Amino acid sequence: MQKAIYPGSFDPITYGHLDIIERAADVFDEVVVVIMSNDEKKGTFTNEERMDMVQHVIKKFKNVSVQIGHGLTVDYARSLGANILIRGIRAVTDYEYEMQLATANMVLAPDVHTVFLVAKPEYSFLSSSTAKSIASYKGDITAFVPNYVKKKLEEKYR
Repeated sequence: MQKAIYPGSFDPITYGHLDIIERAADVFDEVVVVIMSNDEKKGTFTNEERMDMVQHVIKKFKNVSVQIGHGLTVDYARSLGANILIRGIRAVTDYEYEMQLATANMVLAPDVHTVFLVAKPEYSFLSSSTAKSIASYKGDITAFVPNYVKKKLEEKYR
């Protein structure tokens, strides 16, 4: 059985994230979305709020679950019995950043492999930051996030 994790901040989850989750769920027997804290980013939502949003939007996937993770991603993957890290790539700048992380992870845990999934063109511009920025100015984010997440963003920026 091939188990993968899809780590990220998911602050909040977007249609781009869901696309990666759906494709990963087609390839791997089990996918665990892992909400990890990123010290370089100030979160808008708590980890628990993020988990709630992810749980609501992944219900249709039978082999996908969500957890809140801590520590090094490779250590967390190992603790779950996973040896695959899923990462989404939107643009060259993502690739450069992700390659640095993947290479560091190879040194830390040669048995844990990073798999890159390239964003579909319609999601190549999409980020949680973009969705939050538009929402903060009361813009329409229907095309960026699922309805449940849209409501949570609207509540946050009321």
